[in-house]
Amino acid sequence: MMLVLKLPILYLIGVVWWAIRSSPDPYAPAELVPVVSDLPHDPAGSCTWRVRRRPIRPRPRPRVAARGARR
Repeated sequence: MMLVLKLPILYLIGVVWWAIRSSPDPYAPAELVPVVSDLPHDPAGSCTWRVRRRPIRPRPRPRVAARGARR
């Protein structure tokens, strides 16, 4: 049972060791592709989501005891 619980820790140690040991290839260029859109850029209308506000509900009036009435 204890061996089964230690397997994820051993796996994590192995992945970290492999990541540290491997070196990135400095001669490989980064592949950055610009995003081209056919739509005109409108900074004011670029936000498509809106804040939904709760409808205003009338508050219930407090109940006031009638004059002369006993509780």
